[in-house]
Amino acid sequence: MNKSELVEEIAKETGVSKKDTEATLKAFVNVVSDTLQKKEKVQLIGFGSFETVDRAARTGVNPQSGEKIKIKASTSVKFKAGAPLKEKVNSKPKAAKKSKKK
Repeated sequence: MNKSELVEEIAKETGVSKKDTEATLKAFVNVVSDTLQKKEKVQLIGFGSFETVDRAARTGVNPQSGEKIKIKASTSVKFKAGAPLKEKVNSKPKAAKKSKKK
């Protein structure tokens, strides 16, 4: 699912216009990104949490040449799914509703 499909599905689910849904999604992404940039955790109970982890500098190997390379220290984003999300992902999807034709 891409961003426009996500916006469309959220708009259907909430009854809010696509324009307003897209603005809300953009604001959500901006707030989460800004919070993570400050090294703070974003926790959505029932869904999961986003947090940053620092990765130390290390030596790696170029798989094509076998040459050793230095990999710089960096900050990475980690997502940990909450229990309700894990349960939903591991359950069978509900059957789609069939429309009745007269």
